[in-house]
Amino acid sequence: SLEAMVGTSATTSDYQALTAGKNYLMSDHSVFGLNAGNKPGSIGQNWSKWSIMSYLGRISYNYSSRYYITANFRADGSSKLAPGHKWGFFPSVSAAWRISGEPWMEGVSWLDDLKLRAGWGQLGNQAGLADYAWVEKYGITYYDYTKPEYATAVPTIGNLSAMGNTDLTWETTNQANVGIDFSMFGGRRNLTMDGYYKYTTDLLLNVPFPSTAKVGSIYRNEGEMSNWGIEFSLNSVNIDRNNFRWNTDFNISMNRNRLESLRLQKIYYFAGTSDQQGRESVIRMEEGHPLSQFYGYVSRGVDSQTGNIVYADKTWIGDANPDFTFGLTNTLTWKGLSLSFLITGSVGNDIYNASRVELVSMNNGYNQITDVLRRWRSPGDVTDMPKAGGTDNLKVSSRFVEDGSYVKLKNITLAYDIRHHALKKAHISSIRPYITCGNVLTLTKYSGYDPEVSEYTAATKMGVDWGSYPNVKTFIFGLNVEF
Repeated sequence: SLEAMVGTSATTSDYQALTAGKNYLMSDHSVFGLNAGNKPGSIGQNWSKWSIMSYLGRISYNYSSRYYITANFRADGSSKLAPGHKWGFFPSVSAAWRISGEPWMEGVSWLDDLKLRAGWGQLGNQAGLADYAWVEKYGITYYDYTKPEYATAVPTIGNLSAMGNTDLTWETTNQANVGIDFSMFGGRRNLTMDGYYKYTTDLLLNVPFPSTAKVGSIYRNEGEMSNWGIEFSLNSVNIDRNNFRWNTDFNISMNRNRLESLRLQKIYYFAGTSDQQGRESVIRMEEGHPLSQFYGYVSRGVDSQTGNIVYADKTWIGDANPDFTFGLTNTLTWKGLSLSFLITGSVGNDIYNASRVELVSMNNGYNQITDVLRRWRSPGDVTDMPKAGGTDNLKVSSRFVEDGSYVKLKNITLAYDIRHHALKKAHISSIRPYITCGNVLTLTKYSGYDPEVSEYTAATKMGVDWGSYPNVKTFIFGLNVEF
């Protein structure tokens, strides 16, 4: 069989805003809105547009439900990119062989399905770019017309506010993957294994300029990056007899990334944290290293004579990327009663506990944790808590890097499905009361509230806990009624 599909899509955004403000508002609410203000405030206007156009096509071929091949092609054009570079063209191809469909596999009764998959393709990215990222932009200079010398002055084009880039183009990712699917014992065991390798070129970055430059930064296609990973998932029907059924779903994944090259700027810093550290950056990005690695001093403990932290040279002090992550879901049903629970985990990731910096700083009026009670007080004291006062003991260092590995009982749901002939008289098919508990239990060595949260969500600055709000325990009672 042969299938073909072609399509197109287009999106246009037209954003307009007008803002105005006044100060010193009346407090008796007899006048509403801006008219209640006594002092003129700011007035502003914004008008911005962007659009993207896409064409796509796909051809799929299936021979005898054993051999499959699919070819895709898409073309995308974005207004955010420079003229001559607005369009990107991204092909992909995949193939599969259902080995279990071969005649010589007919005698393997325990095997339901066995399929081998492979694919290669390109993806384009322009997310994160400003609406006019390639355009050189200027500010407007305004004059105070109430002054005699500016009585007839009009606004004029001012200084450069953003540098343009006429070479700005698509970020492109080449990805290859292989996988295998098993189904065995009448569908009671289902296994999927995947491996992938991705290589991204023309990375889109907002590159900062030195402080002496007229503008702060420029959008550029700046570097190259590689990613690879292995992912495994298993679905199992462990027991299915006498009205009792027990299902298990398990998945585990290992993912690695590495920044292969940078062009204009070789080192970047991210994730400025605690005020007590002067918002010093925790994460350093450079060639040959993964994203979201912590960089700072190695802490050698407290000098018993001075009460100060002893620091070694600056180096890599932690990595927010886990060695692997996993999830496990079990579902048990007996007649109308069902119980399911999800366990998740992360192993090998580090957390920079910037919250702790605030809580042991001992140089301001903040509340402190009881750990500061064992602080150094006089020469000869042996402790891991330095003396009070100053900021030299609060530098970005391994002192605040902790193991962020955890295992969580993420949620539990208990429900009972009531189906009775008496309900049919009220035209009710079933009533299902349930209770769900979320974030029930966390097992971790991390001293903060929650090892699963981070102050930042970008891939370049993961694993920083700076007052991050923890996942809360939840208890939900509900009732589903089907008519």
